[in-house]
Amino acid sequence: MNNLIGNYMDFISDCKTERKCVSRIEQEARENGYRSIDEFESITFGDKVFVNKMGKSIALFEVGTGDISEGMNILCAHLDSPRLDVKQNPVYEKEGIVYLNTHYYGGIKKYQWVAIPLAIHGVVCLKDGSSIEVNIGDEDGDPVFCVSDILPHIAQEQMKKPASDFIEAEKLDLLMGAFFEENTGKEKILAILKEKYGIDEVDFISSELEVVPAGKARECGLDRSLILGYGQDDRVCGYSSAKAMFESKAGSRTNCCLLVDKEEIGSCGATGMRSRFLDNAVADVVAKMNKPYSEYTVRKTLENSMMLSSDVNSAYDPLNSELYDKQNSSFLGKGVVFNKYTGSRGKSGASDANPEFIAKLRGQLEAHEVTFQTAEMAKVDVGGGGTIALYAAYYGMQVIDCGVAVLSMHAPWEITSRFDVEQAFAAYKAFLLIG
Repeated sequence: MNNLIGNYMDFISDCKTERKCVSRIEQEARENGYRSIDEFESITFGDKVFVNKMGKSIALFEVGTGDISEGMNILCAHLDSPRLDVKQNPVYEKEGIVYLNTHYYGGIKKYQWVAIPLAIHGVVCLKDGSSIEVNIGDEDGDPVFCVSDILPHIAQEQMKKPASDFIEAEKLDLLMGAFFEENTGKEKILAILKEKYGIDEVDFISSELEVVPAGKARECGLDRSLILGYGQDDRVCGYSSAKAMFESKAGSRTNCCLLVDKEEIGSCGATGMRSRFLDNAVADVVAKMNKPYSEYTVRKTLENSMMLSSDVNSAYDPLNSELYDKQNSSFLGKGVVFNKYTGSRGKSGASDANPEFIAKLRGQLEAHEVTFQTAEMAKVDVGGGGTIALYAAYYGMQVIDCGVAVLSMHAPWEITSRFDVEQAFAAYKAFLLIG
């Protein structure tokens, strides 16, 4: 297994939340010469800078020789993935079984999350300002959790329901323990949490706990050509974008890698792409350059930038071929995927890349011998989906989706091709070289 693939599999195995992803990337950034924006009095050519937003989004910059207002080369991906989130008042007991109440996050098929081993990752923030990191289910010897299901012998009525209603959202609650002594179950679970983590029941109010599949990413297939792992949408693009930044050197244009949160629920919130995070991060950099600060400079920098919206695409599924336009689909093992437009049906909610920009990218990738393909998500009226490209286009910059094909997207375990991961990394490095 080469270093890129091995390190990537370690990354998605260890970093199952946005916070862990940002923490790991910040650590690697410092190892590669990056420093926090707050550590600079002034910024000039060659400086490597990062801006961390609430521990859940991060922007990396390497300053080029040219005027930054002429634009940057930006790689942008998201770090959040579909999951179950723990509610703020979650612990309850019913007839001897203790549960943790959850609310699903992002587009999931609810039935895929029952009867599989699950882990809990996240933080609990205390009133004194300290935080307790929680990681239960992924270390050797840890217990795991699960959402129970009905046995098929008595599930006749359940199995008549459509898939969307087969498992009710309010029944996606985590089994935490079972006790047979009256009125002791919940108290025992809370006592364990207090002893191991110093957490009281009231502390769940200020927690951010995510329920994710337990277990590490694995090589898939006898030929080991595939990767099976949780959260590859979109950490496969986030990781390879950050690695491309670390292994590149800025030329005339400033390079930027933007890794954001909340894409799976509409890119909202202070750490999502619809926030002012990118604007403010660029303003921070411009303000510390050896030139007078102006809002016009920030606006022109964003408008003149080029971005790869590094997000995944659906891989062609031969067992469900009726859903795809085969000639305009992405395939496992055929390279990084360019998606000219996303959205749904009549391109609703799409960002539609200009052909001039696509031609420039074609030439750059062919010059660096990168294998790529073009695709849509599925047949026109079958469905669709949006990406962060839409919000980047608001700045007036050139942007296109460019990522890895994923089979079983949004399932607890997703499938990618190791060759495609390698080609995505090569494509991102080539993009950063555009002068």
